Amino acid sequence: MAKVTIDESACVSCGLCANLCPEVFEMNDEGIAIVLSNESETCDIKDIASQCPVDAIVVE
Repeated sequence: MAKVTIDESACVSCGLCANLCPEVFEMNDEGIAIVLSNESETCDIKDIASQCPVDAIVVE
């Protein structure tokens, strides 16, 4: 299983990850993305990470 983390200092609150895969990502009260789960049956987490405009999503 992959480990998914968010570099909170890099996140620009665009919400792309949460919009594309709400079962894995969510925006917190400060507008920063957080990880809800390290796996998804419906989303390609690595693909979503590659779409992050500031590379704030790390998948190991």
